[in-house]
Amino acid sequence: MSTMPEIQRFGDLPLARAGVDRAAHHRLDEPWLAAAWSHPTTRVLPISGGEAFVVDTPTGTELVLLPSFEVPEGGDRYFLGTDDDGVSYFALAGETLPGRLDGDARPAGLREVGGTLSDRDAGLLVHAVALEHWHRLHSFCSRCGHPTEKAGAGHLRRCTSCAAEHYPRTDPAVIMLITDEQDRCLLARNALWPEGRWSTLAGFVEPGESIEQAVAREVFEEAGVRVGEVSYRASQPWPFPASLMLGFVGRVAPGGAEITVDGEELAEARWFSREDLRAGWESGEIVPPSGISIARHLIEQWYGAPLPSSVRW
Repeated sequence: MSTMPEIQRFGDLPLARAGVDRAAHHRLDEPWLAAAWSHPTTRVLPISGGEAFVVDTPTGTELVLLPSFEVPEGGDRYFLGTDDDGVSYFALAGETLPGRLDGDARPAGLREVGGTLSDRDAGLLVHAVALEHWHRLHSFCSRCGHPTEKAGAGHLRRCTSCAAEHYPRTDPAVIMLITDEQDRCLLARNALWPEGRWSTLAGFVEPGESIEQAVAREVFEEAGVRVGEVSYRASQPWPFPASLMLGFVGRVAPGGAEITVDGEELAEARWFSREDLRAGWESGEIVPPSGISIARHLIEQWYGAPLPSSVRW
């Protein structure tokens, strides 16, 4: 009897998990926010440059969440939501993380710990990282050029001159596992990646384009392969810096399986059988995608078993 662990389902994608209600109806209620911030049960996540303090435990990794009276003055507050017990959560973004904490706390980012955090902590960190990056890049109004100021508990910036309101934006990107008539999957190596690193194709959705059109266009532009039917599978936020990854599977169009790469964006692309993949990672010649990437889970669903868990990038 096989002892192979169950393949992770798309509903469990590491960066698509959450355990907190975002409670958006409170974002413009300043008296409520002030009371929530000062409440003794409220917990605050200090964040800087996409990193927060974490501690390692026997069962995973936990965020270091502080009472509001223990965090330093200053910084930008972002309201992240409330849980079923009525606890409110905020992020506090600063130029640096607070001074060294007692114990084994260390700074870490989503790429390192996203897969080992609880649902609650993963959702909090993804939310906070995305907001922090957006605020760093939107200090000025795109309409008139004057400074903007934070509003809406961190989910809005308002121009100090023309009063235009600016909201966080997310860039849709498609990521797809394409198979051929022999049920081989198409994987590629980005020209900037280290030797041996392979993954599914991906690309941004262009203005005026459907996501299905984006799948076909990106695969053809990057690998010269023509795609027929495509099916949506799942999505997950990818705040590096502000994307939403939309996962698809697709089949090559009849006669469209020939691969052509330009050698600039992609170094190479290949059709892989399951036996090719297994032999590649057993020999160390192929490095599967990171455990926090939807690419890994698209490949696992096709392969029929988990990929090597010891491999990370």
